Amino acid sequence: MSVSHLFSPLTLRSVTLQNRIMISPMQQYMAEKDGLARQFHFQHYGRQAIGGGGTVMTEALAVLPDGRVTWHDLGIWNDAQVDGMARIAGLIAEAGAVPATQLIHAGRKGSVGRPWEGYDPLRDDDAAKGFPPYRTVAASAIPANPGWHTPDALDADGIARLIDAYHLAAKRAAKAGFRFLEIHAAHGYLIHTFLSPLANKRDDDWGGDLKGRMRLAIAIAEAVRAGWPNDLPLSVRISSVDDQAGGWAIEDSIALARALKSVGVDLVDCSSGGLGERTTTRMVRREEGYQVPFAARVRKEADIATIAVGLITTPAFAESVIRDGRADLIAIGREALLNPHWPLHAAQALGVDPTFSEWPPAWGWWLEKRSRAARATSTGN
Repeated sequence: MSVSHLFSPLTLRSVTLQNRIMISPMQQYMAEKDGLARQFHFQHYGRQAIGGGGTVMTEALAVLPDGRVTWHDLGIWNDAQVDGMARIAGLIAEAGAVPATQLIHAGRKGSVGRPWEGYDPLRDDDAAKGFPPYRTVAASAIPANPGWHTPDALDADGIARLIDAYHLAAKRAAKAGFRFLEIHAAHGYLIHTFLSPLANKRDDDWGGDLKGRMRLAIAIAEAVRAGWPNDLPLSVRISSVDDQAGGWAIEDSIALARALKSVGVDLVDCSSGGLGERTTTRMVRREEGYQVPFAARVRKEADIATIAVGLITTPAFAESVIRDGRADLIAIGREALLNPHWPLHAAQALGVDPTFSEWPPAWGWWLEKRSRAARATSTGN
């Protein structure tokens, strides 16, 4: 049996992950209209949890009804939504993974249809189908893309309501049994529009210089930390760079990471982009682990644990990221949709589990027997 950095445990506050693989939050757009989980989610997350990751993070949960990306997003803005999420957390924990979830407000990128239905802003004719457009908010009244709806710039009362919503959502997530929480502050959603100078044109305390633009992210992190148990880890997903001229830069991310650490954030999940046109449904050529350098630099210069995410598909590459100290966790997304057992297969590829001992025993004993029979056949014994 080989020694692997990817399959070494990681302790975050009182929580120990059995390995460094996180199943990344991926929106499924399959919720009931009132934000409630349904059978699909129980099957989906149970399936992901059995795959062997150290932690499974659910898709993002909207903290307010108008904070959804689509009408089909899961929510955690009221107590009625807790029971379904508690069932999901229980399924993840029962499989041996740490149950995690993410909080979101979509901001100006909300009020759209599902990806396979166009991902376009809802129009008045969608109301006849039961999915009318809803008002969106942002740092400034600037559309996400040309031709999109114009969001309302959040006023002081709206900001106070938003911060309180995150606080209450964190308390509900804890009540549901999640043991790892993340704030989504990336990809052009609401918090990101406050951070980026391309989207934030405010002249009050919530805009202007870097300190002003970071103020909402810090306030939300403080409110979430206050509502989230002190012995449980908290992370924040950021767009490390806007990848647009004059936008948010890696140096800004390092400054933000330092500030987040000072208010009790334990990890920074280093993604990028997303401020303008959605790239989710487009083919974009990128190299494996193209965002890892962001995680490595934030980790080193802000002295905070990081999560590397984005087109990490091979066990050998994931192993190298942890081994070389470029990140503390590897987030596996679409690869886990293609192969829910990616972590278990990675353990075998890295020589950590040659006998299928990490698989559910009801499966593992069959697979080990099959493997021995295949070896015997190939050697003629």
